[in-house]
Amino acid sequence: MLSHHAVNFRALLVTLLLTTTTRAGSPGPQPVPPNAAIPLSRDEPYPGTLQLSVDARDVQRRILSVHEEVPAAPGTELILMYPRWLPGTHAPEGTIDRLAGLMVSAGGAPLPWKRDTADVSAFHVSVPAGVSRVSVDFTYLSPVSHAVGRTEMSSLQLALDWNSVVLYPAGYFTRQILVEASIRLPDGWTLATALESAAEEAGRTTFKPVPVETLVDSPLRAARYAHAYSLGPASDSVPVTFNVMADRPDLVALKPETIELYRALVQQAYRLFGSRHYNHYNFLLQLSDDIGWDTTLEHHRSAEYGEPIADFTDWDKTAGYRDVIPHEYVHSWDGKFRRPADLWTPDFHTPMRDSLLWVYEGGTQYWGEVLTARSGLWTRQQALDALAMTVAALESLPGRNWRSVQDTTNDEIINPRRPMSWPSWQRFEDYYPEGALIWLDADTLIREKTAGRRSLDDFARAFFGIEDGSYVPVTYTFDGVVSALNAVMPYDWTTFLRTRLDGHGPGAPLDGLHRGGYRLVFTDVPSDYWKSVEMTRTKSVDDIYSLGLVVDNDAIVSSVLWDGPAFKAGLIAGAKLIAVDGLAYDPERLQSAIARTKTSTEPVDLLVRVGERFHNVRVEYRGGLRYPHLERDPAHKPLLDEILAPRK
Repeated sequence: MLSHHAVNFRALLVTLLLTTTTRAGSPGPQPVPPNAAIPLSRDEPYPGTLQLSVDARDVQRRILSVHEEVPAAPGTELILMYPRWLPGTHAPEGTIDRLAGLMVSAGGAPLPWKRDTADVSAFHVSVPAGVSRVSVDFTYLSPVSHAVGRTEMSSLQLALDWNSVVLYPAGYFTRQILVEASIRLPDGWTLATALESAAEEAGRTTFKPVPVETLVDSPLRAARYAHAYSLGPASDSVPVTFNVMADRPDLVALKPETIELYRALVQQAYRLFGSRHYNHYNFLLQLSDDIGWDTTLEHHRSAEYGEPIADFTDWDKTAGYRDVIPHEYVHSWDGKFRRPADLWTPDFHTPMRDSLLWVYEGGTQYWGEVLTARSGLWTRQQALDALAMTVAALESLPGRNWRSVQDTTNDEIINPRRPMSWPSWQRFEDYYPEGALIWLDADTLIREKTAGRRSLDDFARAFFGIEDGSYVPVTYTFDGVVSALNAVMPYDWTTFLRTRLDGHGPGAPLDGLHRGGYRLVFTDVPSDYWKSVEMTRTKSVDDIYSLGLVVDNDAIVSSVLWDGPAFKAGLIAGAKLIAVDGLAYDPERLQSAIARTKTSTEPVDLLVRVGERFHNVRVEYRGGLRYPHLERDPAHKPLLDEILAPRK
């Protein structure tokens, strides 16, 4: 038993320990003080003009050599930034890992540089007294194979994004930093870009000075074989050019009827928006099996597209990709000119916020598909079949049970298009297709309630058609979208939008489809459009609405529908199909096995290989082959047909 004095001493010791711990913090390490902050960008001109020179002749090794001359204040610290947060990708996808051989000098004497350990895209350089210009040299190591990344160079073509080859000074809005860029290409090559040439000498093209913001928004494409087609009348003071580049000279000779379809696209866009926000525009199309074609990107006065050769030249069989070019073109109005306020940033190191991508991308998805039909790039039936695929995919998407489409606007930052194990459960970038359905819903609602006097075309003209001829971005907020919709037709648009954006649960938002005079049905025969998508885009056999799986050309299961029949049988993506019902796998045998389930109670018996192990998987399923189609609903006026019809 402790004495009275001992008890008091113990209580005093505990009190002292608690007090000391509270005042000094918990035991263990404490955080290291942060680096000195990179200065916030200010909206004032940067003194002087950057000079950027790129040598792109080393196409065999896919190396770009870069030289910059950067005006600098003597006796200060210069912080050079490599673009990290990239417009159009909505995410921090700068390729700083491909920058190598960085050398900084002044007057021929080397200057030491130090990388910022908090922002590794920033380089600190101490500028000596008496030095007003710093020289910067480095190499950009373009991917040598698809295993490294999207290939950008070959012996015949170049896809140059200027953000890959420029370092810019921190502390200024990029629209306030002027840069004079130039490039040296292999002899005999032709280039295309929205930048305007100032001079050509000794194989080098020098462009007129532009802000760094404009430079990054003006990709350059070049090739040994190229041809430019005008998409507007000769009398038009705002030229629109279709630049085609290819691996063979015969591939750049497009059929006149194909060019006419793209001319119609331009005219239908003008009739929709009633404006144009560029002084010239370039469609930059590359046809190649060597250059990475899996990325397209919008820009204000141009857009970059890439296609495998066969996907473009075999026109009658490749309807599945034709909405891509109209989509990126619409971005000149929706996304580049009108831009979400929280997505616009003053530079390329300020984080973006993507809350309004359902307008930026979802709206563009809607108008892009509408213009694809109105221009004739799709027939009306192809447009309906494409919509059927969108509706079916969202209608069967289990991830809608837990995750809203609003939350998917964060996906570019959460996952910059890395592979996913269960995309149907995780959801990914559904602000594109589901956003398009929301805009279809709004369009048909306006048409119905105004007896056809108004439509979403009126919203497009009023919202995106302002300030004709200007290409200075104008930002907007959610409330601004609501206000513009109310100006077209008074309605509780806040509730309309928030209910669809924030809600989740089984089934897709199909009010617009039904109000448009159609309903989703399934048959055992795929549409021609479905077959085109299988052949050109996915290069696979898609049985997602029957067994709940997709199989690629190498017999590898590329996708399994969460909680579908194949999922319940234990199948996963990555498994290789070896046999179907005891016979060696081929796509026709799989389709036959699924077809017989409509009348048979026997499961589909699959032999699969996962890693080094073989498994028998018995998939319980009844229902046969199932492919989505749209069917006319006579109970409603065919508003969808009106939406898809060309404007006169």
